[in-house]
Amino acid sequence: MFQQVTKGIKISVKTSFKNTVYKGYQQYYAFSYYITIENKSKETVKLLERFWVIFDALNNTEYVEGEGVVGETPILQPNDVYNYRSNCFLLSTTGAMGGNYKMINTKTLEEFLVTIPTFQLTTTPTLN
Repeated sequence: MFQQVTKGIKISVKTSFKNTVYKGYQQYYAFSYYITIENKSKETVKLLERFWVIFDALNNTEYVEGEGVVGETPILQPNDVYNYRSNCFLLSTTGAMGGNYKMINTKTLEEFLVTIPTFQLTTTPTLN
């Protein structure tokens, strides 16, 4: 599991390889990632946007950004936990993802970035 804490917001990530899929004649490797967002701060925050950088072993890079996550912009009060699952597709058997969430303190209206730790995507377990 990969974890990172920024301004009291803890991000935890687990990954799994699903299988290979075809889009047209191109083969892709399908991965799921499971995100847990824990508000360990004393402030209520709202997740506004996400930004991802996705790399694969063939030197392909993809940038993904947009409002919220999986169609939601969750509000987390102190000690709240929000979980979601999403997917990505790579042209190679290994890659990595990382990025950040833009959040806002609902009381002070201060916007801030929360780091999503860079994590590996691999079809087979890799020893460090």
